Amino acid sequence: MDTLDLFASLTADGTVPASPWTTRVAHRAGWLASGEADALRGALVADVPWTVHRIRMFGRWVESPRLSCWMGDPGAHYRYSGATFAPEPWHPAIRALLPRLEADCGAPFNSVLLNRYRTGGDYMGWHSDDEPELGAEPVIASLSLGAARRFLLRTKADHAVKHEWRLAHGDLLVMRGDCQRVAQHALPKMAVVQNERINLTFRAVRALR
Repeated sequence: MDTLDLFASLTADGTVPASPWTTRVAHRAGWLASGEADALRGALVADVPWTVHRIRMFGRWVESPRLSCWMGDPGAHYRYSGATFAPEPWHPAIRALLPRLEADCGAPFNSVLLNRYRTGGDYMGWHSDDEPELGAEPVIASLSLGAARRFLLRTKADHAVKHEWRLAHGDLLVMRGDCQRVAQHALPKMAVVQNERINLTFRAVRALR
């Protein structure tokens, strides 16, 4: 897959589309073949040291509504929601994916946040991945495994300007440029979903000071 195919920014007549997402977000359905996705999900369920991260919200510490694991290169510490996380070592199956992922996204990654949504009751609220250690215009690559879930994006300037993707098993969604600066994303609850979903969001973090 050509990296440029992920972010085709022009219409057939050469004009820039009106959508605010065209040059900021790309969705590749079935980026990971079904058999590969099945094997990866099984390995991660069995091997990853899943925990409930405690984060600071509205001035108090709460347990996040999902299981998580921060993983990556030594020293790739990450700070969000008032907490700092040291990385677990790379899982071999994830490390094996990195060269292909980096080639398709045109960006390097030194870490990944794994979130495990046990049912449709687990969720992620509106937020931006705009922590200082990610830089001004980070590339965030999100790989979905398991149950299909809704993924929402809205602009910070006007919450009515939004878009929805349905991310299924093996799908890849990539955000880049000023997306984190101008927009927020969320994974809402879905009561009808009973099966679990694992999401891997790859990123490159700079050293904390």
